[in-house]
Order: sequence, then structure tokens, then C-alpha cells
Amino acid sequence: MDWNTPQSKRLIQAVLSLKTSDEARRFLRDLLTKEEISEFSKRFQTAEMLSKQQPYSVIEKKTGLSSTTVARVAHWLHKGRGGYGMVLRRLAN
Repeated sequence: MDWNTPQSKRLIQAVLSLKTSDEARRFLRDLLTKEEISEFSKRFQTAEMLSKQQPYSVIEKKTGLSSTTVARVAHWLHKGRGGYGMVLRRLAN
């Protein structure tokens, strides 16, 4: 993933410009399909559950995600760039 393209930089700027939950909801709904919002929500829920040491089988049943997707989220949670962990820590405070 190249985060240095003009398009990627502009998307980051757009996200950083959001000030309220309502603004975020409106922007994400315009940007993403309902299915994409649902998928991303489930992935974030998975990261939260993994951070609480919940078993894959429980996560799969609760979210409806495949074991492959749960494993992928686990990989990024534990060996990624730290984005999930950073946000989870911030939300815990």
C-alpha cells in the first residue's frame, strides 16, 4: 500500500478533518457501502475481542467472520503497524 500517493494523502486529510461522530458517520456512509461499513465494524469488533483474549471460535460465531478474517485481524493487531492497538488504548481511556 502506497500511502504517499496524492489520493491517499488527501483521504487521510479528509479523515483528520472530521470533528464529531455525526460528521464521521456522514462521511463514512458517503464513502463506503453499507456492506463495507458492516465488514469494517466487524473487523474492529474482532480486534477488540482479540485484545480481550477471546477465542477465535467465539469471535467467529459473534461476528459471522471467517476464521481467515479473524486470523488476519489478529495478525495486524499483533504484528501490524500498531493502528488497532493505538485506537483500542485510546478508547479505553
